[in-house]
Amino acid sequence: MPQSTITEEFSWPFKLNVQRTKLTEEQFMVLCQENPELRLELTAQGELIIMPPTGSEGGWRSGEVFLSLGIWAKKDQTGLSFDSSTGFTLPNGAIRSPDASWILRERWTALTKAQREKFAPICPDFVAEVRSQSDKFPDLLDKMREYIDNGARLGWLIDPLEKRAYIYRPGQSVEIRENPEVLSGDSILPGFVLQIQELWEDPDA
Repeated sequence: MPQSTITEEFSWPFKLNVQRTKLTEEQFMVLCQENPELRLELTAQGELIIMPPTGSEGGWRSGEVFLSLGIWAKKDQTGLSFDSSTGFTLPNGAIRSPDASWILRERWTALTKAQREKFAPICPDFVAEVRSQSDKFPDLLDKMREYIDNGARLGWLIDPLEKRAYIYRPGQSVEIRENPEVLSGDSILPGFVLQIQELWEDPDA
């Protein structure tokens, strides 16, 4: 069936209960490799989340966030940055793929090579999610809370549709910023500043 037809028939993201199937990490990895046209995540409750590829404009926005993070990380050298194709196994058992993330180098190197080659059993220190047209906003809010509950020290939920940013920190209420010009990495990512205003604009304007 053509992908366009599939996309029209399902409400994305599509959730499939695989709790009784008990997918192993190896089986989930094979599933991801055999379906590269889809974005797959596994929840702690045993739900397989199936998402279509990000729309081109949404991909540009999330790419800009990762690019900015990567440039800063290259200069800072205290950690490693990861793009949206990277999966992590969180302490609660979920396998998630943030749009952009960063891990302190000493935490990353503490993992074995075998662990790093799969869905590393670690929650990033910093995560960023960029809302796209196909995302369900309540699902994104749940995902951000899950990151914080599983060890993330800073999280950004960027909503270009409403020109709004949600800042997550452990033990604190969510900070909501209306139409911000920049976002700062605080003490977690010292010196990192994202020119978020650029994400509100049409890249061809």
